[in-house]
Amino acid sequence: MATYLNPADVHAPVGNYTHTARVPAGTELVFVSGQVAIRPDSTVPSNFAEQAEVVFANLRACLAAYGLGMDSVVKLNAYLVAGQDVHAMREVRARYFGAHKPTSTAVFIPALVSPEFLLEVEAVAERKPQ
Repeated sequence: MATYLNPADVHAPVGNYTHTARVPAGTELVFVSGQVAIRPDSTVPSNFAEQAEVVFANLRACLAAYGLGMDSVVKLNAYLVAGQDVHAMREVRARYFGAHKPTSTAVFIPALVSPEFLLEVEAVAERKPQ
């Protein structure tokens, strides 16, 4: 499993993340494409908090396809359309990740590929070879 470390010479994380992660040799990496708020029935919620819920549910489902949980995520990137409530995303994220704090980046952007999408999240996870 990855080793997570917050170096003493760097400020404490300002959110639910860790500054660094080291993945040991022999570990398989699983890359998850950016997930947007499309439900399995192809509908898209109109509000940001609901979109965040769908995005993280989609991420969890992608990981589960490999027999992995959210605690396998080593790196998380979140892209929020400018003006959205980052705190709402953080609340949903905290429910899905619990105490696990992967390395993380979050940025505000002008727009995603479709104007109905307000959030996109991609991840890199680790899996021990079987």
